[in-house]
Amino acid sequence: MITLTSYLGRVFLILILMSAVSMGSATVLRSANFGWNIALNLKIDGRTVANVVQGRRFDRPVPAGRHTLTVSAVPNNNFYAPTSIGVNIRPGGTYVFTALWDSDRVVLRPSTLSAADLSQIPL
Repeated sequence: MITLTSYLGRVFLILILMSAVSMGSATVLRSANFGWNIALNLKIDGRTVANVVQGRRFDRPVPAGRHTLTVSAVPNNNFYAPTSIGVNIRPGGTYVFTALWDSDRVVLRPSTLSAADLSQIPL
């Protein structure tokens, strides 16, 4: 006979495994010449998820589906417009972008780094 605790444990495990499958990974790196006194503000679907400072990166799971990544410099003393890029996150996929300056604005460029290369980059 299955106890209630055993049953709930199995249901919980199934839910965890189902939710893990529907996630991808997004990583945003700062270029080496981004600036030492400027943070990178990253928004996903209009919601701020990180202010990435020098020597750090954004590396988190993101739900599968279509998302808009928006970046800007903080502080934004020159009132540069934020830039956005669309990405379709697939379950289990890893998406790596590099934030860099292009003329007078911050842009995100898809990176050619593999997951193995990414793990070699020190924080």
